[in-house]
Amino acid sequence: MSPTSFGPTKRSFPSLSFLHDTLCFIYIHPSIHFQGRNYKPPTMVMVNPSLLLQSFFFFFFFLLPCLSSSLSCPEYQKQALLQFKSSILAIHSSFHTLDSWNSSSSNCCLWDKVTCSSPSNSNSTSTSSVVIELHLSYLSAPLMPSNLLAPLFFIRSLRVLDISHNSINGQIPALGFGNLSNMAHLDLSWNSINGQIPALGFGNLSNLVHLDLSRNRFNGSIPLQLFQLKYLQYLDLSSNRLSGELPEEVGNLTKLQRLSLRSNKFANGIPSSISYLMELEELDLGNNSLSMEIPSDIGNLSNLSSLSLGKNKLTGGVPASMQKLNKLNSFGLEGNLLTGEIPLWLFDFKDLRYLYLGGNNLTWNNNMKIVPKCRLFGLSLGSSGLQGDIPKWISTQTNLSFLDLSMNQLHGPFPQWLAEFHFLSYLFLSHNKLSGSLPTALFRSSQLLNILALSHNNFSGELPKNIGDAMSLRILMLDGNNFSVPIPQSISQISYLRLLDLSRNRLSGNIFPVFDPQVNLLYADFSSNQFSGEVPTTFPPNVETLALGSNKFSGALPLNLKKLRNLERLELQDNNISGELPNSLLQISHLRVLNLRNNSLQGSIPKTLSNLQNLRILDLSSNNLTGEIPIEFVNHLTGMIEAPPNATSQTLSSGVVIAFSSKFFSTEFAVNELIVNWKKSKQGLSSHNIDMYFLLDLSNNQLSNEIPASLGALKALKMLNLSYNKLSGKIPARLSDLQNVEGLDLSHNKLSGPIPTAFTKLQQLTTLDVSNNKLTGRIPVGGQMNTVVDPNFFANNSGLCGFQIHVSCPEDLPSAPKLQDHYNKDEPWILKEAVGIGYPVGFLLTIGIIFLAGYFNPSSPSNSRRRHRHHPHRLIRQRI
Repeated sequence: MSPTSFGPTKRSFPSLSFLHDTLCFIYIHPSIHFQGRNYKPPTMVMVNPSLLLQSFFFFFFFLLPCLSSSLSCPEYQKQALLQFKSSILAIHSSFHTLDSWNSSSSNCCLWDKVTCSSPSNSNSTSTSSVVIELHLSYLSAPLMPSNLLAPLFFIRSLRVLDISHNSINGQIPALGFGNLSNMAHLDLSWNSINGQIPALGFGNLSNLVHLDLSRNRFNGSIPLQLFQLKYLQYLDLSSNRLSGELPEEVGNLTKLQRLSLRSNKFANGIPSSISYLMELEELDLGNNSLSMEIPSDIGNLSNLSSLSLGKNKLTGGVPASMQKLNKLNSFGLEGNLLTGEIPLWLFDFKDLRYLYLGGNNLTWNNNMKIVPKCRLFGLSLGSSGLQGDIPKWISTQTNLSFLDLSMNQLHGPFPQWLAEFHFLSYLFLSHNKLSGSLPTALFRSSQLLNILALSHNNFSGELPKNIGDAMSLRILMLDGNNFSVPIPQSISQISYLRLLDLSRNRLSGNIFPVFDPQVNLLYADFSSNQFSGEVPTTFPPNVETLALGSNKFSGALPLNLKKLRNLERLELQDNNISGELPNSLLQISHLRVLNLRNNSLQGSIPKTLSNLQNLRILDLSSNNLTGEIPIEFVNHLTGMIEAPPNATSQTLSSGVVIAFSSKFFSTEFAVNELIVNWKKSKQGLSSHNIDMYFLLDLSNNQLSNEIPASLGALKALKMLNLSYNKLSGKIPARLSDLQNVEGLDLSHNKLSGPIPTAFTKLQQLTTLDVSNNKLTGRIPVGGQMNTVVDPNFFANNSGLCGFQIHVSCPEDLPSAPKLQDHYNKDEPWILKEAVGIGYPVGFLLTIGIIFLAGYFNPSSPSNSRRRHRHHPHRLIRQRI
């Protein structure tokens, strides 16, 4: 039968499966042999409706299944993908992101996040498709070990692999990615991959165009093989832990358009070969430790639109060659050691939108008059020597969203034109000499302000009553000014407010704003003002840091403090708070810092203080507390027992360190320090690393009885102060277990006995004060004890001795000889006899000499009297 004759003859038709296979074969191979002849499909010259209907029938029932079958991925690639999924399920059984990947589906090209090639685009001679793209970002599977990637290394046809924004941890197999020689786009960003960048693996990716390894934990240097990828256009290694020098080989990447090495630990200079990257459009080397001068030829990068070299240690001036970078949109040199005058030509770049020069030693020519040609969105001139009023030319930059003029010498009032900028979101004017009141326009409801930092100026008067209209405010810092009278009630209406600092002003009153419980306020500082009355508790329950110290609050601690259940840092020092420590306070289980120093608290330290298991800093000094130090609360202060291995400033979730970042700029500023008695003087603990300190201060109270030996269990303590109490008994030897202690003050008590010799084990000890006690014995010698040599730290202990106080111990003195033993043992017996004979012999000889000298003259009594009478001086002469 001819393949072209399908007559209506009555005969049995072949099975559909056979017909399907045959038609597929004919379609895919249009030139085949039938009956020894080469068959070619006929050419259609006209179409009739009947034939068109048959064509649709043919396509949907025969051709489409055939195409679907021919586009199936190879079985080994399907199995590799299933193995990848099953490895995730073995760890996270509730993983459902890849539910479309299942063995019952024969074609993995139809799976989610998988893209295959068409047969015509395949490099293989096979008619089947291959997997060329895997888009596996945001898989929502926590803690994925890097060895889960192993099955993907068998899919050698891959050209695009995006597995960013996952939780992949561990090291990348050295040769794994080396199998994927067709790879053009590789994105492993936003994971937790560590170890070194595999040199051999990535060096084999000769077709790579896009490589993103940012936001991981890679360390070591950049392998030189990476600089041999001649097609590379995009390289992002930012936010890792890479170190070493930037090699000159970076100049080999001549096709590179974007290079970001930001936030690593690179040092030394910027290689001069960077100027060879003539196609470069974005260069970001910020937040490293790069030093020396900026290469003078950097102006040759004429295509640059974004240049960020901020937060390094670069020196010298701004290179004149940068005048040629007339395509610049963003220019950042902030936070370096640059010197010289800020060049005027920077304001001639018409496309410039972001200019960040603050935090250098650059100077602004205050006599310079400029007419900027740019329309800036962001401007940073902090620490640039600006003087006088806020420069008038800034008023032309009405599109400003970010403005930083902090750390200058600006004075005068807050300009009205600045308060009326419609797009201003971030304003930093701290540490100047600005004065007067704040304009109400600054807080109008249409204002977009997110951050307003006016700290440490001379602003005065009332806070604007419409301050609560600035609904976009998240950070408001007005500390260190002269604002007075009560706080406006409207401030409690700023629903997005996260940080509020009004400390170090002259604010007063005894009524605080009542914050809505939905307000997201996390940090509130009202310290060093003149507030009075009871301690306020009208803050939202999610507040984490509350600083009310150095005011005039009085009365007992309120019972409803416990409603502030998320408090981590509570400062009430230097007030006149009285009464006992309430149990309600001890129900705030998240507390890490509790400062009640210098109040009038009474009673004993409650045993239930042990409920505060997260405490790291406890200061109850300078109160009227009595009784003994309870053993129970010592045994349960687990926050002081063991320090976390990597305590950082970010542990306190209240945002003690405030960070701002955008695509072009990031900055960080700290709020007020925590003032404590540290090593015999008041010191501020920086908010950057407050979580590195562990402190217990119970000094200046009336505590009595013995020091609990269990205090030695608080091994995380860096400072322990029990001075100026009535503690007695011996110093517990277990205090030598305080392996991290730097300062130990036990002075002005009634302690007796010796200083434990085990104190020589305290390797971190720098200050030990045991003065004004009743201690005896030798001061221990060895280890850090040899460095504690100030005699004042041991004074007024009559029984102490040692080289530290220049008093010899009795056992160190030479033995004094005894007289009886001297006679009995050391002298011969003949000397004793000579002494016995010598006394009478000497007596007789003396009498004889006197007689011969005429003292006794035998004569008659009459003559004798006569001689005495006529010569009264003769007898005297004879005696003489």
